[in-house]
Amino acid sequence: MRRALFLDRDGVINKEVNYLHKIQDFEFIEGIFETCRFFQDRNYLLIVVTNQSGIGRNIYSEDDFRILNDWMLQQFERQGVKINKVYYSPFHPKYGVGKYLHDSWCRKPNPGMLIQARDEFNINFCKSILVGDKESDIEAGLNAGVMLNVLVRSGHIINENVTKANAIIDSILGLPNFVYTLDFID
Repeated sequence: MRRALFLDRDGVINKEVNYLHKIQDFEFIEGIFETCRFFQDRNYLLIVVTNQSGIGRNIYSEDDFRILNDWMLQQFERQGVKINKVYYSPFHPKYGVGKYLHDSWCRKPNPGMLIQARDEFNINFCKSILVGDKESDIEAGLNAGVMLNVLVRSGHIINENVTKANAIIDSILGLPNFVYTLDFID
C-alpha cells in the first residue's frame, strides 16, 4: 500500500479567495512547492481534495474550474512537483443549484474524496497525512481514517479549543519538521 499527503486547495495551496476561479486571482502559499517536493521525494502521493461549491452555486462553471486547475498543475510541474490527482466536490446541501443541490458523500466533511483516492491509488490511511485550513477538512480526514490530520493557519480562523486536529502549524513550511518530530516518516 502507498501513503499520501492530502492537501486542501484554498487556504493550503493558495491564498484564500472566496470562490476562486480566475488565474489572475490565484496566489500560491509560501512554501507549498518546497513542502510538496519534500514529501514527493519520500514517495508520498500528492493528492488535492477540495470543495468547490462555487460550481454548485452557479458562480463559476466546471470548465472554469478545470482551466484554473490545469494551470495550477502546470505551475507545480514547473517546480518539479507532480500532483497525482485533484478530487473536487461541486455540491452544496443548501445553496447548490439543480443537480448540485445535495449533501454529497464526497463533500467534506464527508470522506468520499479520500475514499475514492484510497481505492484508486491503494493508499494506506495509517501512513498518510491530511493538511487543511478548516475543521471540515480535519473531519473528512478523521471520517476516512487518515492517521495524521493537521490544520495550518494560512486560511480560515482556527478555534484551537474545539479542533479535532492532531496538530496546528503556522505555515505549510513547518510540516516536514513537524512530521519528523513525530517520527512519522521512515
